Amino acid sequence: MSLIRMDRYGKDVLASNPHVHGEFATEKRSRPIPVTRGMVLEEVETGWCGAAIRVEKSGGMQIVSLEDRRGRVRSFELGPGFLLEGEPVILLPPQRQAKPPQKVNAAGNKRTNSGSVAVPLGPAKVARPSRIWVEGRHDAELVEHVWGDDLRVEGVVVELLDGADNLADILEKFQPNAQQRAGILLDHLVSGSKETKIAQDIMRRWGEDAVMISGHPYIDVWHAIKPSRLGLSAWPQIPRGTDFKVGTLAALGWPHEDYSDVAHAWQRMLRQVRDFWDLEPAFLGRVEELIDFVAPPPQDT
Repeated sequence: MSLIRMDRYGKDVLASNPHVHGEFATEKRSRPIPVTRGMVLEEVETGWCGAAIRVEKSGGMQIVSLEDRRGRVRSFELGPGFLLEGEPVILLPPQRQAKPPQKVNAAGNKRTNSGSVAVPLGPAKVARPSRIWVEGRHDAELVEHVWGDDLRVEGVVVELLDGADNLADILEKFQPNAQQRAGILLDHLVSGSKETKIAQDIMRRWGEDAVMISGHPYIDVWHAIKPSRLGLSAWPQIPRGTDFKVGTLAALGWPHEDYSDVAHAWQRMLRQVRDFWDLEPAFLGRVEELIDFVAPPPQDT
């Protein structure tokens, strides 16, 4: 039997719709359906079959990436030309999930993701001169996700270090003091680590009135998320000398070929974090300390 190559758009898009006429006539009319992760699809023109692992924008269009059973990935433009369980479908972007209702405490007060009592939105605040620095983008996104409402109320800006090695230069430019404080959140702040040695040098230079360096024991902020939120009993242990993020994804069986796989994996993890209950206490307490340092709560009179 010869293979008939399908032109998914038809020779004349004004004269014929391949999803209404011919092979897909009437009873096989294509139905529109939003993509969901894990949906097994076949792209008709190439015969590629795989599970949908992500949808993203590229070159001004939306594409879906399909991973076959051997772990190979190919990407296709959303739209017509796919089969789902043997039936023709027109792929639509994923449906946006409804925003969950705000949490309330026993008194009926709305709560933020950090557990604070939410306050009504007011006019935009002028940012405080004090700042919080975190090591990388994933740290910043996690802090924003959980403490973003609190930081906006306090007028605190979070900035990126892009690595602890840049801390000394950044502080020399910032010139922290008792009125313009710097709160620093470092990864892997444990005895003997590179980060701990950097922190000790910084504190000798600037002092406790101007700078607070706090940190968690994890090699990367990924481990600040409780593994149970991802269906894990524990995070995998990555051998020394192996790229932490790539090694983690490989151990989990997730795509890990390039940085886009790392970025998509992080977004997948971040979506599982509902609020502060989903983070490890060793991370929670350190962030709260830094917020109190750069935006000290009012003193009782």
